[in-house]
Amino acid sequence: MPEAAVEATGAAGSWRHTWSYFLYQLRKSPLAMAGLAIIVFVCAAVACAAWIAPYDPDAINLVHRLQPPSAQHWFGTDEVGRDIFSRVLWGGRQSVGVGLFVAFASSLVGSIIGCFSGVMGGRLDSVIMRIMDIILSVPSLVLTMALAAALGASLFNAMLAITLVRIPFYVRLARGQALTLREMPYVKAAMTFGAGRRHIVSWHIARNALSPLIVQATLDIGGAILMAAALGFIGLGAQQPTAEWGAMVATGRNYFLDQWWYAVFPGFAILITAAGFNLLGDAARDMLDPKLKAR
Repeated sequence: MPEAAVEATGAAGSWRHTWSYFLYQLRKSPLAMAGLAIIVFVCAAVACAAWIAPYDPDAINLVHRLQPPSAQHWFGTDEVGRDIFSRVLWGGRQSVGVGLFVAFASSLVGSIIGCFSGVMGGRLDSVIMRIMDIILSVPSLVLTMALAAALGASLFNAMLAITLVRIPFYVRLARGQALTLREMPYVKAAMTFGAGRRHIVSWHIARNALSPLIVQATLDIGGAILMAAALGFIGLGAQQPTAEWGAMVATGRNYFLDQWWYAVFPGFAILITAAGFNLLGDAARDMLDPKLKAR
């Protein structure tokens, strides 16, 4: 059998073993299973919004404005008669999409920068880390709001601002892993045999530093959803008529005393989704952190 085929077969077997172990550990934790169930339910609901939503989320019907929850409108209607249930489903695509994009993009970029910074060392490492320290010295929410305001009020700019603010966390985490792993015998051996830094980072450092990065990314999804909702709440995120949970809560607060459903249902969607990702992230940390497993 060719060497490449053997390597591919071994990699596939390793991934199957890892996935089986992950599911086995999940079944041992009720909270992790609850988090996974919430995530699966929310993702399935927002993915099938086009088939589940009974109304067009942007359809205006002033005759039925601010109606309470009923058999016709499960979550009631807003100030212009739009069905809130439909808007919560479609708004989930924006909010969950922001969380997944931010976690993926910031972890990818931050991990690459951090791994190369730790392996390269020297003046380049010092410059990169001082830049990261400057960014981390500013409170995340304040810096995110400043960037979103400078870029302009839109969902994409809010997503970009959150991603830029989250990158330094992954840089520091990946650099710490790289500083530890570069002293390992197999990395020293690769350097001795003339392996380039790019090969060392991609094959020896990045792969062995995945566990804490995956945990951080899982936990960041919930935080990114909350951050996007906060930006939408103050008008720096999604703009009307786009359905987005934070913007819906911001408008619904003006009607909260008499039409409580307007703000409660999208707010509950934010709460339950962020809680689901945080529960799963905590479970992933417990499973992948050897110090916690040893207790």
